[in-house]
Amino acid sequence: MKMKDKTRHNKRIRKGDKVVITAGNDRGEVGTVLSRTEARVIVQGVNVRKKHVKKTQENPNGGIIEIERPIHISNLRLAGSDDKPVKVRSKTDDQGQRTLYYRDGAEEVVVRAVKKSQG
Repeated sequence: MKMKDKTRHNKRIRKGDKVVITAGNDRGEVGTVLSRTEARVIVQGVNVRKKHVKKTQENPNGGIIEIERPIHISNLRLAGSDDKPVKVRSKTDDQGQRTLYYRDGAEEVVVRAVKKSQG
């Protein structure tokens, strides 16, 4: 029987974000998040593996293709404007809107707005 993963995952990383890989063979590389499941993320151009594919109607030639494989979310951090990993914080304004931001010296740089959860 498979145990359910009860670890908490970084909910601040989502599709379209620019991230830095902090561990593994591709450490230090920067890419854009293509998709995300609960604990794993596919990043464009990172963790690329070769896959042997049979001939099908969609792929009449078959052969060897290169695809991005998922990376665990704990090995990623959001990237700042200079493609370095940043520590992201959240802040709520007077209207109740939450935003993600990071500090660049004394200045606060806004990453994006946070959607309210349905919980």
